[in-house]
Amino acid sequence: MSSSSLSTTPPPARTPMRAGPLVMVLVGALLVSVAGGLAFGGLLISALAGFQREGQFLNTSTERFEYGSYSLTTQPQDIRLDTGEGALPGIATVQLKATGVPSTKEVFVGVARQADVDAYLSSVQHTELIEVRTDPFRAAYREIPGSSVPAPPAEQTFWTASASGTGTQVISVDVRSGSWAVVVMNADGSQNGAVDLQAGVRSSLFGPVGMTLLLVAGLLVLVGVPLLLIGANALGKGLDPSLAAGGDRRGGPAEDAHHTASADPIRDFLPYPARLTGYLQPGLSRWLWLVKWFLVIPHLVVLWLLWTSCFVSTVAAGVVILFTGRYPAGLFAFTVGVFRWTWRVQFYASALGTDLYPPFTLARTPDYPADFEVPYPSRLHRGLVLVKWWLLALPHLLIVAALTGAATTTVVVAPGSGDLIRTTAPSLLGLLVIIAGVALLFTARYPAPLFGLVVGIHRWTYRVAAYVFLLRDEYPPFRLDQGPEETEARPRETGGWETVGMKAPPPRPPGS
Repeated sequence: MSSSSLSTTPPPARTPMRAGPLVMVLVGALLVSVAGGLAFGGLLISALAGFQREGQFLNTSTERFEYGSYSLTTQPQDIRLDTGEGALPGIATVQLKATGVPSTKEVFVGVARQADVDAYLSSVQHTELIEVRTDPFRAAYREIPGSSVPAPPAEQTFWTASASGTGTQVISVDVRSGSWAVVVMNADGSQNGAVDLQAGVRSSLFGPVGMTLLLVAGLLVLVGVPLLLIGANALGKGLDPSLAAGGDRRGGPAEDAHHTASADPIRDFLPYPARLTGYLQPGLSRWLWLVKWFLVIPHLVVLWLLWTSCFVSTVAAGVVILFTGRYPAGLFAFTVGVFRWTWRVQFYASALGTDLYPPFTLARTPDYPADFEVPYPSRLHRGLVLVKWWLLALPHLLIVAALTGAATTTVVVAPGSGDLIRTTAPSLLGLLVIIAGVALLFTARYPAPLFGLVVGIHRWTYRVAAYVFLLRDEYPPFRLDQGPEETEARPRETGGWETVGMKAPPPRPPGS
């Protein structure tokens, strides 16, 4: 394959997407996305139901609460579950465990209607718990003034459930309608207390709700997956009609051998079949990059659904490859189209290489300065489909994560205070783009070496993605090819090989 052959091949004309298959893909992806959320919730709730089969409660961690008044109370808990005032047994049961500090001190814990609690603590100084945070644990209180001394709480008759004494005191109460409050006090009604509290809940609804969610998720999958695959296959064949009959755009067996022959000394210098290009637009706006992230929100919404479809279609294609050694042509073109659409959006909003707004299409657009193409393979290795997307790609995935992943740091402000500061540093790619944006803002120039490196990192990422998504069997090279074009190798006159840019057709000027 020579650069001259590439330069003389005109780019294909832009193919409009058909509305019908696109709607099928988007609706199918939406159904599958909803099904995924329902299935996750159903599995979680079903696991909770299994955990409480032995009469267990789902408990919080035990935390310490301290107060300097006569009582610690919760804010009103308003519950509306039934039409009357009665409890709904089994719907939900709440359990509270309270241990005095020290444990030899008698503690009281009770649950009552808010009106009765207000009457009992009227004009009594008490502390109201207004907020609890769990990570890290932190409690916020509100002090309510008063001058009266309360009567011992255990002598009151309005408690729905109560317990008092030394050690751990446990109460359980069925959830019922009304406005409720939890009260914790010293058993003798004295001031200044500290208590270790733990809350738990169990419900007979966990099992039925979990199964219902799983059944609904299954029905959505049964409808969404066929809808998605039929639409994706039709879209792909519409993007490249030559694939409708199983045509191979690679150029035949000779080119396959050129890419896969292990004895070829130039193999490590050949361009990878997944070809990413991006041409820097001259005269970029100084400030537009500041709002591009907002401008591409419509693209991100569509891409979220398209990538859902892409994952599902890749799984389906993997099954077909495992038995036939061929990637379904329509699904192949669709997946490449999703990659292409994503790269155009990234080139505009992340790489900042152009101010020309990305088109809403999976098809190739010769007038746009960014493109991605993967030639359709005549055959794929059936066994590799089981391991290449995770095991064989692992070294590349680690490198890509290092180049594109952000770093998070957690700092403890004061030991024991629970105060944490979490900072997130941008990835290497993100840092390079920020530098490029600042350079644009102040100089109206995008440094060419910086642009080449940014595109090179994206190129490495897309090569690995093409391998992981089963589009090719050729292992991605450990090579950072920088610049707007791919590279190829040619023999030097003095012997050996040298890499040169592949002369792809230049893009049309933006806006033409």
